[in-house]
Amino acid sequence: MTTGAGLIVPYITVRRGEEADKQRHLCVRPGPDGRQRLAWVNEGPGDRDLRDVLWGRVSSSLGVDRRPEGAPRWQLVHPARQRETMLYLQCQVCVTRVRDVRRRDAPTARPGVLFLAAEGADLTRPVRTAQPPVCIEHARLSAESCPHLVRKGHIALLARRYRLYGVIGTPYEQTGQGLRPQPSDDTPVPYGDPRLRWFLASQLVRELSDFDVVDLADLVTAP
Repeated sequence: MTTGAGLIVPYITVRRGEEADKQRHLCVRPGPDGRQRLAWVNEGPGDRDLRDVLWGRVSSSLGVDRRPEGAPRWQLVHPARQRETMLYLQCQVCVTRVRDVRRRDAPTARPGVLFLAAEGADLTRPVRTAQPPVCIEHARLSAESCPHLVRKGHIALLARRYRLYGVIGTPYEQTGQGLRPQPSDDTPVPYGDPRLRWFLASQLVRELSDFDVVDLADLVTAP
């Protein structure tokens, strides 16, 4: 998916005309365990993930092909589309299911799934990322064309373990004046953390381990 200027626009990028639902549509109600928690006033089945965490809502601007359209709002990530691609391991650009890849010079090594990260990521421990995987074709295009990756530089990670870890989002607090969002530094909150009862998720996070830093030019699709 490209703009008129030929820039790659990931599927997960918010487009012009797509807007977040209003905070006034949030409320507090009991969960299955009887304890109060954050909720949408008109909450539907798709508003929570399989771990029962509440997700933010952003409208969708889709063309006749059911793909996002409109000028990209580069700094914003669409919660539903990011969640979809991360959960189902789809390429964040073309939305196809990513295939395992391997290094061309190591045909007997175990293959893995390709993720891109900004330069400077701490590689001395498992990497927690909200960037969904990419296929080989769009990894190269993204590294060369995506403003975020061009600006910060990139590293390519060939991961063999990539478990679901938790979410990034906004914590809320119930006060005498109603619900109030609290400051967040975008640190991922792990599934199972009690804080998630008052959390509005915006991005799904995977924890990458057993990975190699690779050169995109050295990768091929695994048989």
